[in-house]
Amino acid sequence: MSRRKETLSAQPGDADLRLLKIYRKVVECGGFSAAEVELNISRAAISMAMNDLETRLGLRLCQRGRSGFALTDDGAEVYQATLQLLAAVEGFRTRVNGLHAWLKGELNIGITDNLVTMPQMHITNSLSALKERGPEVRINIRMIPPNEIELAVLDGRLHTGVIPALKTLPGLHYRPLYAETSQLYCASGHPLFEVDEVTEQHLGECDAVVPAYAQTPEVKALHEPLRASASATDREGIAFLILSDRYIGYLPTHYAERWVAGGRMRALNPERWHYLTHYSAITRKGAPPNPVLDTYLEELHRRAAAHDR
Repeated sequence: MSRRKETLSAQPGDADLRLLKIYRKVVECGGFSAAEVELNISRAAISMAMNDLETRLGLRLCQRGRSGFALTDDGAEVYQATLQLLAAVEGFRTRVNGLHAWLKGELNIGITDNLVTMPQMHITNSLSALKERGPEVRINIRMIPPNEIELAVLDGRLHTGVIPALKTLPGLHYRPLYAETSQLYCASGHPLFEVDEVTEQHLGECDAVVPAYAQTPEVKALHEPLRASASATDREGIAFLILSDRYIGYLPTHYAERWVAGGRMRALNPERWHYLTHYSAITRKGAPPNPVLDTYLEELHRRAAAHDR
């Protein structure tokens, strides 16, 4: 008599969800060893859980051994399905908890880097108000690039995100938050630091660091006079290179303020070399009601509207 293969049921139970949560963490950590600390269980226990999951699914999910950890094609598919399932489970839990008089559940939010120094502090203050209204709410923040935030909101891994408004996707709703001013900077050891009137000729004679992320056509045009000899994937990388005294580059004024106040940086012809970046909070169109998310967005909208008045 052949042995019947054990598989995940159509309605996964707690044991199935536990295995899938372990699998998700293993994939995100890049292997069993790195996941030990995150999961707070032994490598042997992780290995047993992965063997159990592969048996229940009837699929080989990953290669592990001396050559290292790597997902199989089936494993990559199962990982994506796992993210969607766990997000749906959390959405169900949040919605049911919303039937009570108090807020419970999670808020998963993605934020573009280096916004914490924005003087308006809409995000920080809204998160504070959310926590006050729902002390048991768990807030999870991921600092990732804007395109990854968009994808994660679309597939339900994130409830909301804050990104620069460079383009719009049909499946997302955009709520304007604020505009950020960026100026062209050099550091105190740079030859332009003592130059009063910086011209395009000056810019063309100096090494410059340019962003390796998406920009509007207007911002790209402002970077054209620069002699781009370095790039950075985020503002912190741009700041590192400016502070080397060898490069000029654009930074948000709120981010550069700490160095300007200390005399370590100065803006070059700020009346001419500057631009605005508009930021929006995004959510997925057609997403099911979520009291935690709705409360956060309500607080965010109230603060943004008050600032605009």
